[in-house]
Amino acid sequence: MYIAYSALQTIAQQTETQTTENHFTHELILRYQAYQTICNKYTREIAAIQKYLPDWQPAFR
Repeated sequence: MYIAYSALQTIAQQTETQTTENHFTHELILRYQAYQTICNKYTREIAAIQKYLPDWQPAFR
């Protein structure tokens, strides 16, 4: 009985880990898409800043 219980616990932990990883990946994709959208929206402002700071890029957090 302990072996069966242990196997179920292992499966539950693996499922929880995969769910957490999928959530993190999904959130990261959404954040990157938002970053791209904002950069596209403020292209002129970014270009103006880059005249004075040539390698400057908005930070991705």
